[in-house]
Amino acid sequence: MESKTLEFAEGKILAGIKDGVGRITFNQPEKRNAMSVTMWGGMGEALDIFEKDETVRCVVLTGAGDMAFVSGADISQFDKLRSSADAQREYSKQTASGRLKLATFPKPVIAEIRGFCMGGGLGIAMSCDIRIAAEGSQFGIPAAKLGIAYGFDMVRHLVDLVGPAHAHMILMTGERFGAEEAQRVGLINKVVPAAALSEEIGTLTATLARNAPLSLYANKRTVQAVLQDRADRDMTALNAAMAACFDSADYQEGRRAFMEKRKPAFQGR
Repeated sequence: MESKTLEFAEGKILAGIKDGVGRITFNQPEKRNAMSVTMWGGMGEALDIFEKDETVRCVVLTGAGDMAFVSGADISQFDKLRSSADAQREYSKQTASGRLKLATFPKPVIAEIRGFCMGGGLGIAMSCDIRIAAEGSQFGIPAAKLGIAYGFDMVRHLVDLVGPAHAHMILMTGERFGAEEAQRVGLINKVVPAAALSEEIGTLTATLARNAPLSLYANKRTVQAVLQDRADRDMTALNAAMAACFDSADYQEGRRAFMEKRKPAFQGR
């Protein structure tokens, strides 16, 4: 069953639901889907809807057209919104809600990457749980070529994924690199031919949509906690999420389905 397409940020963010999968499309192809301030807010609004909808088991983020996932922040806004350190702090405040909603979204999020995935666009992809890219995609963080620095959270994501040596190379050179190199250093999970990307994403999301929602939620939270400082880990919440799995009707259904040699029908309860 497919929902109607919802529009946010004056149509620059599109959202819809089909077969248990929420999809958000960055829809500014004339600017290679560069992220404006309003697009951050629109993405956050779409994520709010998907979080509350129990039929949504996972979410895919993608860019309109074949040129880009997200090519970075909308540089045309820099003179007005990011012209100084004070302006940058205000810009960060305006985009903080959208960033936080993506970083703390409880369901699995997949980045479906075609074309350019640069700067802030790569930051969005790194905030996803799984990243699948088409051959020919291009990655990079050109901060050194613009004279700016990226925030702690984004750099921490980068270091968590690729390690400090590769992070230094990516940040210090500011150079673009291809999908195969991105996979080699651990930045993305998989590279597939461009013509096969939609099918690959469809297979993956179908698998996630069939799996137990409480398990997905608990395991995602636990992976995130492993990467946090020990003092920031909410072990009480993690233990409660694990206990909820073992006390759930879905766990009983999973056991029955295994014994009966059939696919389980999980309800998220």
